[in-house]
Amino acid sequence: MSDEPISQFEFDADDVRPVLAEAMSGADDGELFLETAASESLVFDDGRMKASNFDTSRGFGLRCVSGEAFGYAHSSDPTLDAVKRAAETASAVKRGPAAILAPPPAGTNRKLYDAIDPVANPAFEVKSALLQEIDAYCRAKDPSVVQVSASIAGSTRSISILRADGDMKTDIRPLVRLNVSVTVERDGRRETGSAGAGGRAEFDQWIAPDAWKGLANEAMRIARVNLDAIDIPAGVMDVVLGPGWPAVLLHEAVGHGLEGDFNRKGSSAFAGRMGERVASAGVTIVDDGTMEKRRGSLTIDDEGTPTERTVLIEDGILVGYMQDRMNARLMGQTPTGNGRRQSYAYPPLPRMTNTYMLGGQHKPEEMVASLTDGIYAVNFGGGQVDITSGKFVFQCTEAYRVRNGKIEAPVKGATLIGDGPTALTQITMIGDDFAMDPGVGMCGKGGQGVPVGVGQPSLKIAGLTVGGAA
Repeated sequence: MSDEPISQFEFDADDVRPVLAEAMSGADDGELFLETAASESLVFDDGRMKASNFDTSRGFGLRCVSGEAFGYAHSSDPTLDAVKRAAETASAVKRGPAAILAPPPAGTNRKLYDAIDPVANPAFEVKSALLQEIDAYCRAKDPSVVQVSASIAGSTRSISILRADGDMKTDIRPLVRLNVSVTVERDGRRETGSAGAGGRAEFDQWIAPDAWKGLANEAMRIARVNLDAIDIPAGVMDVVLGPGWPAVLLHEAVGHGLEGDFNRKGSSAFAGRMGERVASAGVTIVDDGTMEKRRGSLTIDDEGTPTERTVLIEDGILVGYMQDRMNARLMGQTPTGNGRRQSYAYPPLPRMTNTYMLGGQHKPEEMVASLTDGIYAVNFGGGQVDITSGKFVFQCTEAYRVRNGKIEAPVKGATLIGDGPTALTQITMIGDDFAMDPGVGMCGKGGQGVPVGVGQPSLKIAGLTVGGAA
C-alpha cells in the first residue's frame, strides 16, 4: 500500500482543492477524507479452517459543516467527477450568513506506530499454520478440551485528509489481533474460556510461542474455573473489579457520557456539571490517544487533529470532555483529537481512544479482604448501557463469591447492574495495580465501530446490584 493514500485515486491534491474551496465557501468547517484499506482474517474452529476473509476498499467522504448541521456524501468512485458530485450534495447544507472557515488542525511530527502492513506479513500460510498449532497445543495440553476456536486478524488503513485551505495530513494505521477460545467438558458439563491480545504493531510479539501459548493457557484456565462455578444469589453487594479489561464497564457507563456531542445536546448525565464533583475522591479518568502502539491510539484523529492525553475527571471533579472539531467549536472549547469514524463512509463523531482510570494506594488483596459478602469480578463479557442515563448491565465471565474476606467458589450467571454516574460516587478503594487491557476492545456508537483501549486498577465499588439466580 502506498505511503501516499491519495495516489490510489485518479486525481491529486491540486485537482481537488478548487472543488473543496467552492464547496466550503461560507461554511464553518469541512474536509475531504480519503481512505484505502485492506484486511484479512482467519478462523480455525473445531479442527478445521472455518473461515478465511480478505477485503480491500477505497473511497472518500466529503463533509461540509454549517452551524449545528453538516452535509456528508461518500463514494467508492475514485474520480474527480465523483468528488464534484459529492461536493455539490454536501454543500447544500449551507444556510444563513456566510461563515469563516475554521483554521486547520495543528501539525505533528509524532508517530505512534510504524507504517507496516500486517496483511502481507506474515504470509497467509504462516498464519494458517499458527492457528492449527494453537488447536493442537490446547488439545494436547488438557484432555478435557473438546473444542478450540482460534482466530487471527490484521488490517491496514491509509488515510489522507484534505482541506480547502490547502492543508493535507496523512496517516497509515496497522491493527492486529489474536484470539483463542476453548471449551472444556467434565461429567457432561461444558464451559468456555477465551483470551485475546493485539495492537498497532507487527504480529511478531503476539505470534511468538510464549505469547500465543500464554493466551491459550489463559483461555483453558478460565474454562476450567467455570466448570466449578456455582449459582450466585441476586442482591445488593460490594464488588471488587479486577484490573485491566474490567474497565470496559467504566468505558461504557461513564466514557460515552463524557463525549462532547452528548453534553452539548444536554443528553448526558454529566451535561452542565463541569467543575462539579461527579466521583469519589481519588478518581481520575483520562482519555489518551497518544499511547504508543496501543489499539485505541491514533497519531491524528479522522479530522487531522493530533490526539492528546485528555483528563476528564480529576480527583473526582469533572474537568473535561472529549471533543471533535464541530462540537468543540459549538461549545467554545478546543478539539482534543477525538473525532473518529469507522471508515470513509461515515462522518466523524467524538469518540474515546484509550480510556482509563489512574491507580491508587490500596493492595488488591486488601480490597478483597474488606468484602464481608460480595463479588470479586475478574473479567467481563458483553453488556448493555443507556448512554443518556448511564444505566448498565454487564455479564461477568470470571467472578468469585467472597465472604468474610475469603475468596470462595467461582460463580456463574453473575451480572452487575447499576448506573455509571452513581457507581463513580460509590468507589471506596482504588488499587495500586493499574493495567491496560490486552488490546481487544471495540466500541459502537451511531452505527459505527472503532477500536479502543481501556484500563484501570482494581476497584472496590459499594452497593452494586448483582443479578444472579433467583
